Amino acid sequence: MESFRDLIQSDKPVLVDFYADWCGPCKTMHPVIQDVAKTMAGNARVVKINIDKNTPAAQAYKIMSVPTFIIFKNGNILWRHSGTIDKKSLLEVLNKNLS
Repeated sequence: MESFRDLIQSDKPVLVDFYADWCGPCKTMHPVIQDVAKTMAGNARVVKINIDKNTPAAQAYKIMSVPTFIIFKNGNILWRHSGTIDKKSLLEVLNKNLS
């Protein structure tokens, strides 16, 4: 199984959705994240991290509210956003970080 650290070392963008099962806005974002994952398949990865089950990752990246989205590439944070966001904006940010 791939570790979180290995996952974010990818040379393709990795969008990480830090969420919680009890979070209303996270549930709202779920279909948006699924659409983004389908749209970006092969160009970027989309990963969901449950902060209640992965507290070390949540603490390492100082996740204070959910949902929080972070785009990693080669282990570096390229972009970070807390709160809901529309599909178009997410796709723009991912596409901008492809090259």
